Amino acid sequence: MELRHLRYFVAVAEAGSLTVAAEQRLHTSQPSLSRQIRDLEDELGAQLLTRRARGIELTPAGRAFLDHARVALAQVAAAAEATRRVAHPAKPCFAMGFLTGHELTWMPEALQILRDELPNIDVMISSQYSPLLAEGLSKGKIDAAFLRREKGAPELAYRVLVKESLMVILPSDHRLAALKTISPDTAPVLRVVIDNYLKRSGVNITPAHEADHLAMGMSLIASTRGVGLLPAYAQNFLPSSVTSRPLKGDAPTVDLVLGYKKSNKSPVLKLLLSRLDELIDQVSKK
Repeated sequence: MELRHLRYFVAVAEAGSLTVAAEQRLHTSQPSLSRQIRDLEDELGAQLLTRRARGIELTPAGRAFLDHARVALAQVAAAAEATRRVAHPAKPCFAMGFLTGHELTWMPEALQILRDELPNIDVMISSQYSPLLAEGLSKGKIDAAFLRREKGAPELAYRVLVKESLMVILPSDHRLAALKTISPDTAPVLRVVIDNYLKRSGVNITPAHEADHLAMGMSLIASTRGVGLLPAYAQNFLPSSVTSRPLKGDAPTVDLVLGYKKSNKSPVLKLLLSRLDELIDQVSKK
């Protein structure tokens, strides 16, 4: 008795037809399949199938043998998979997330830090908005993320990478674009990041629009001829119809941080954290 006898018998039993099993599942001829089944029955000394006009029917002996044949085939498949895993172990995966727009600046340098480990790991990269990155860290789907310091996640730890100054973003032909710097008492601004800055500056603003992400913010500014504040990295993505100017005086900043789950014991994460100062220095030189 060989494994092919078991596979052929199970295929016939599940298909309910020698013809269907031969043509659609085993890709062999029906006479050859019938011969293999007869050889199996001779080996067992029992009739397994009864041929009917509309197909085959298992005998009581065939039904008893079917369960054991399935178990045997499953055990062989499990043994083969276990052998493959030992012979060719899967590489560990390290998942990095980036706040959309920051990949161009931070990803090349981060991968350079990890270059010696890259042959031994699979690196997965994702680009998302900060709350989704924090959620991925909390759920263990992301090992390290370049994001904002999100609240409500005590299981996460953050290391400050850079304090990004907010810039005034406005249409290129706006009257304020003629100025080298813009004072907060002359430019409407977005609310979310800069409430404290507005209070400190004595400016009372009611935003006309709110944007979920960088691209939407720039589109609103271009289409409504409004003025807003965005982090400095937005200058890398401005269309020709939009320009930027620094704020005069003490401009507000927003932190870009490296976030990770405190309980994450990944050695790759440990390496990245140990060389974080080097990473920051490399990016700052660029």
